[in-house]
Amino acid sequence: MAIDNGDFVRVNFTGKIKETDDVFDTTYDEVAQEAGIFDENKTYKAIPIVVGGNHLLPAIEEEIIGLEAGDKKTIEVDSEHGFGQRDPSLIQLVPMKEFKKQSMTPYPGMKIQAEGATGKILTVNGGRVRVDFNHELAGKDLIYDVEVCEIIEDSDEKIKSMIELHYSNPNVDIDKTEIDIVDGVANIKLDDMAKFDQQSYMDITFARFRIAKDIWDNIEEVTKVNFVDSFEKNEESDDEEDEE
Repeated sequence: MAIDNGDFVRVNFTGKIKETDDVFDTTYDEVAQEAGIFDENKTYKAIPIVVGGNHLLPAIEEEIIGLEAGDKKTIEVDSEHGFGQRDPSLIQLVPMKEFKKQSMTPYPGMKIQAEGATGKILTVNGGRVRVDFNHELAGKDLIYDVEVCEIIEDSDEKIKSMIELHYSNPNVDIDKTEIDIVDGVANIKLDDMAKFDQQSYMDITFARFRIAKDIWDNIEEVTKVNFVDSFEKNEESDDEEDEE
């Protein structure tokens, strides 16, 4: 079965800067460790995407159309179709007092957030801090080694894959997600919501629209998505309270 737009697939990939061959992203833990970019808070495994859903760079998704499960492909992405050209206007001078207001001590290489954008501090000179708000890969040509691991065909598994893509929480077992599709309505009941702390609950709440949109845009039989929250009583906590 050849991949087409709208297909749900799982892919592994490694992204490298063409000029230096440096790895900047990968789904393989051994590659991340070898490249010195391993993140212990990240799970390294094949990721689910919808082809044409802009879950990866469009230039990559276009190139995997026509591939089949098990196929591998090396894809070159020029800067224009990657993260864009560098924009000199995005290199800004920020007064030191702005950092002091936030009780921050800026230093070269430090990353900061400002108005939803991520910037990297280039220099600190007296009362001025030079910050680059360009994407760190802007202006660079890239190479991606991509492997198609699976084409997902079952509707329930497609829905689970979008939850996995948009919301990752080690306390939540995706396999325990209950899905019931009736008359175009997908009812989704996640693993026990009592496992969620406040931040986790807020995260899944914000992720729901993205999950739902990918589902109704790409699963023909679904036109509406309902999320059903379920909280299970923790018997252990009750026993501990009784003992006190």
